[in-house]
Amino acid sequence: MSNSRLNELLRQLPAVNTVLVSEKGRELSAFYGHDLVAEATGQVLGVWRQRIIAQAGEVEPPSLAFLLKEIESYLISFAMPRLRRVINATGIILHTNLGRAVLSKNAQTAVALAASCYSNLEYDLGKGERGTRYAHVEELLIRLTGAESALVVNNNAAAVLLAMNTLATGKEVVVSRGELVEIGGSFRIPEVLKQGGATLVEVGTTNRTHLYDYQKALNENTGLILKVHTSNYRIIGFTRSVSRHELQKLARANGIPLMEDLGSGSLLDLSAWGFTGEPPVPQVVAEGVDIVTFSGDKLLGGPQAGIIVGKKEYIDAMKANQLTRALRVDKFTLAALEATLREYLRPEEAVRNIPTYRMLAAPLEELREKVEKIMRSLTFIQDKIEVQALTTQSQMGGGSLPGQTIPSWGIGIKFKTITLEEAEKALRQLPVPVIGYIERDTYILDMRTLLPGDDEVVIRSIYEIVS
Repeated sequence: MSNSRLNELLRQLPAVNTVLVSEKGRELSAFYGHDLVAEATGQVLGVWRQRIIAQAGEVEPPSLAFLLKEIESYLISFAMPRLRRVINATGIILHTNLGRAVLSKNAQTAVALAASCYSNLEYDLGKGERGTRYAHVEELLIRLTGAESALVVNNNAAAVLLAMNTLATGKEVVVSRGELVEIGGSFRIPEVLKQGGATLVEVGTTNRTHLYDYQKALNENTGLILKVHTSNYRIIGFTRSVSRHELQKLARANGIPLMEDLGSGSLLDLSAWGFTGEPPVPQVVAEGVDIVTFSGDKLLGGPQAGIIVGKKEYIDAMKANQLTRALRVDKFTLAALEATLREYLRPEEAVRNIPTYRMLAAPLEELREKVEKIMRSLTFIQDKIEVQALTTQSQMGGGSLPGQTIPSWGIGIKFKTITLEEAEKALRQLPVPVIGYIERDTYILDMRTLLPGDDEVVIRSIYEIVS
């Protein structure tokens, strides 16, 4: 293709100002603002220039009306919130990529109240003077865990970092090699310890660590014995680990604090639902561990937070650490956490009110009813999809209860007019994205993680993508 012909095609693209002064251009500018519409116009025209050049004249320049539609689509997409509601039909209750725990209604109300008016965040109403933000949850945490004191920071990695920086800066921290976990997003326990100013001393082997390994590692520069609960993986077979009871006796005999990073951290005994290997926080405290850290948005079912409970002398030292201010939580986290903790004052209410446990405890009959309701609603498009009820296996997720699953019910869909990949992409690009998964040449929607009202959205979404 000659350069003159190419230049002729490029000249047929309108100037930015031509687009802006058109009737539709002025309408868009009035709604989105002149600068944003000008930027969008430049972006769209730039794409068309590259397309015409790359395809050597095989593409004709678009009409002004067509360009304006593309510009409007660009603006709508740009203006759409990036953090959006999605339908979790993966069966993973604490899906890290989908925001982990859903807050209870009481926690949602508390956050809305904190956002809409002033509060006594750091004001002691009794004394009429400045107070501490941690007072709103400290008493609840003490009551629910049996610890002497408590502190909350912005996540569990921060909790471990603060403990290391407070209690073991310039000292050695003894940890089993089998517990040097990666806690997600490439954040690793050894690196957190290093940032905290502590020197890591590894003992034992990946699969077997004995009490004598810890004993041989202790010296006058040992600042802390750290036990890390492997909540996000399991080593099975020829294994050996040292119990917290044994470590507690060793720590006491040597005058060294014992800390345990629980990771997930539950206030309830999960064995009631058939789960093993997840010690409740009150049990760990009762067994004499001096400092216990765990997450707020995993098995607690609350907001993202790092919770530290334990002996008062150690918690007080952390409160006095200047790093605490950099790691502190805001009023929204505290509001949600306080409301979540109050649910646990009546454990039976917590199971009903906290979505994490409501999903976990949902009976199979209830999930099967959801399947049947959705299947009945999809009978009108049987010429476009094939639907079947499937038994599925849900997971807790969020690095909790690895290798343990929950029997569930789901819907398997085969699409007759589009491919599975096209259907999956279309569903996750809707205004309210639906996230399921593909397995055995079937698109599967697990019922356990659907929230009230989600089934109606799922039905509308499937109709939309096949119609």
